[in-house]
Amino acid sequence: MAASLHPQCMGSAHGRVTSWETGAAPIPAALPYFVAFSQLLGLTVVAVTGAWLGLYRGGVAWESALQFNVHPLCMVIGLVFLQGDALLVYRVFRNEAKRTTKVLHGLLHVFALVIALVGLVAVFDYHKKKGYADLYSLHSWCGILVFVLYFVQWIVGFSFFLFPGASFSLRSRYRPQHVFFGATIFVLSVGTALLGLKEALLFKLGADYSKFEPEGVLANTLGLLLVCFGVVVLYILTPPEWKRPSQAEEQALSMDFKTLTEGDSPSSQ
Repeated sequence: MAASLHPQCMGSAHGRVTSWETGAAPIPAALPYFVAFSQLLGLTVVAVTGAWLGLYRGGVAWESALQFNVHPLCMVIGLVFLQGDALLVYRVFRNEAKRTTKVLHGLLHVFALVIALVGLVAVFDYHKKKGYADLYSLHSWCGILVFVLYFVQWIVGFSFFLFPGASFSLRSRYRPQHVFFGATIFVLSVGTALLGLKEALLFKLGADYSKFEPEGVLANTLGLLLVCFGVVVLYILTPPEWKRPSQAEEQALSMDFKTLTEGDSPSSQ
């Protein structure tokens, strides 16, 4: 056991890459690869969304008939890609100061919220100009639910974890609920995006959707990419050993390393 924790050792029996020289918490060997894969998927989702809107929907603009296209692009960037990245902050930044990580987590959620709000304004303004009805479809109902839940989650999270008045015990009791609702809202966001994608295809293609039209094939590919991104993000959040160690755990690791290097460990006697 003592040998596996030696400063010269680059790994352990659990397949972790360690950084004992700096006293940092060990980084699970597979975690960086999964995070990199998630970012590749996320950027691909955004790129394919842009390609779909550019090739088959005329592009994106605010003061024109293309205003509607602002909606899917903003929702994918905000409530899918950026929200997913915000959830991964505590897996990626394992050894940085806790408050710095909290601020980054909160800021990513703010950016996602603002971009999603722009997408909502775009679709409501477009409907108003065209005289279309609002909030009649399942996609729109789910979309409003997701946005409201996301906004409430951010406000409550800020109050508990960034506002200095919250007590440690209160934060500890609320943390499991915060984590649960964060993952749930992310899943709902991906599902709502899939509903919107299917709705847009049916409105335009109608019966031709079943004829494997090029737009339908590209949009279906986009749907699969959305699912894959959601699954990979949730998988990264699942393994307990991939979670950011608590301050107590980090301190214990540091003390163990100090004891071992000084030769005071009982196992070395």
